[in-house]
Amino acid sequence: MGEVDPAFIQEPEHRPKVSYIEGKGVPLIDLSPILSSNNVSAIEFEGLVKEVGDACKCWGFFQVINHGVPLEKREKIDDASRKFFAQSLEEKRKTCQDYGQEMVKLAYKLLELIALSLDLPADRFHGFFKDQTSFIRLNHYPPCPTPELALGVGRHKDAGALTILAQDDVGGLEVKQKTDGEWVRVKPTPDAYIINVGDIIQVWSNDTYESVEHRVIVNSERERYSYPFFLLPPLSTMVEPLEELTNKKNPAKYRAYNWGEFISHRSQSNFQKQKVENLQISDFKISE
Repeated sequence: MGEVDPAFIQEPEHRPKVSYIEGKGVPLIDLSPILSSNNVSAIEFEGLVKEVGDACKCWGFFQVINHGVPLEKREKIDDASRKFFAQSLEEKRKTCQDYGQEMVKLAYKLLELIALSLDLPADRFHGFFKDQTSFIRLNHYPPCPTPELALGVGRHKDAGALTILAQDDVGGLEVKQKTDGEWVRVKPTPDAYIINVGDIIQVWSNDTYESVEHRVIVNSERERYSYPFFLLPPLSTMVEPLEELTNKKNPAKYRAYNWGEFISHRSQSNFQKQKVENLQISDFKISE
């Protein structure tokens, strides 16, 4: 495998621990009630909405099963990911488009549950994504001879609205717990998707829900594949706390910012190892 490029070696305070805590508490949510052809009871539905709300508030992350995404679509994107660099551009687009449509459908179901958990109409977020800039990323992490020095992806928060992650059985995603700041490993669950709320939902919810820091650990023996879908609004979107979630007792905590300008600035620095933080939503926080 050779030596690790110094560009990937983390500063001592950001290096992963050889031993790790497994995040058994990361919620696993069954979406079958909203996909069933049978009528769902009000109690079942309200319970599901509460589960999603509690997960967003306490973790910022959760996993979903019985999500309605056909297994063959996920298998196709997995196969495409592994063959990616040998395929033509046309083939790459064709394996990704079908899967992307399934991700959009799942994202809308999740947005509806999140909206309801905030006491908003189910379709409150739909209008923000008519000309969305969402995309899928295919990630490949080769084995690393010194996993205690390097990271696959450094600590960061997702800038968009929602991320839906599919990963193989190798694992490596770590989430920073809100309770104590410890990094915990998210154990892969077969055919589950890992969901995390991004900065945009944090701002829309006026800090009711929080975009949580996470990172990716590398493996010394096995390569890892993952394919996140990032749900993003049009570049012209002005992001600010929703009017329904602010009042005199709970005023807006953020100034409005332009999504296109924000992500353009972030994209220039996202994958660079820097001494200072790149642009964050905290830069738009209103002083109390």
